[in-house]
Amino acid sequence: MTSAPLFVLAAYVAGATPSAYWVGRLFYGKDLRTLGSCNLGATNALRVLGWRAAVPVILLDIFKGFAPVWWFPGLDDQTSLWWTVVYGAAAIVGHVFSFWVRFRGGKGVATSAGVLAALAPAAAGAGAVAWVVALLVTRTVSVASMVAALAVGVAGVFLPGIGVPGKVFFGFIALFVVWAHRSNIARLLAGEEPRIDANFGRDGAVE
Repeated sequence: MTSAPLFVLAAYVAGATPSAYWVGRLFYGKDLRTLGSCNLGATNALRVLGWRAAVPVILLDIFKGFAPVWWFPGLDDQTSLWWTVVYGAAAIVGHVFSFWVRFRGGKGVATSAGVLAALAPAAAGAGAVAWVVALLVTRTVSVASMVAALAVGVAGVFLPGIGVPGKVFFGFIALFVVWAHRSNIARLLAGEEPRIDANFGRDGAVE
């Protein structure tokens, strides 16, 4: 019996580790599901708890995407790239729908970055550059995240060596991350989406 399905489950469990929730609860006594944007991601941790909380959250979120894609293909009995991208997809879905916290989670941006860093560093680099440029222009994290996801999707069309599985997966990341930001899109259309300002990321500042 193939071990790959078990690794898919393990990738989901890894991705489902609610870094922001545990950092908020253990070190600050706060539940990020009820504060700020109520999102369990690094951006909300920065907004509500400050950069000291956001840094470990984002590092853990990146790692839980990186680890399954980097390690599991060397442990299972499969050689198909399809299984590798499924591990990555499972980690991202786990982050957005974590069973630990009643299937709540973040938007999957940092976890997707970790997956891409393991699978295709060039695509991760393209997404990072797009994120920085979009953030400087719009000063809105959600817009920067969606632009980065779309840049990854475009990169998947042109990058050599990733084959059909990689191209499909990059398209999945682009669409899934944008879909995960649907509430942000609604706020953007209403002119209510928070922008980075002098108070964004100040320790203890709740917006």
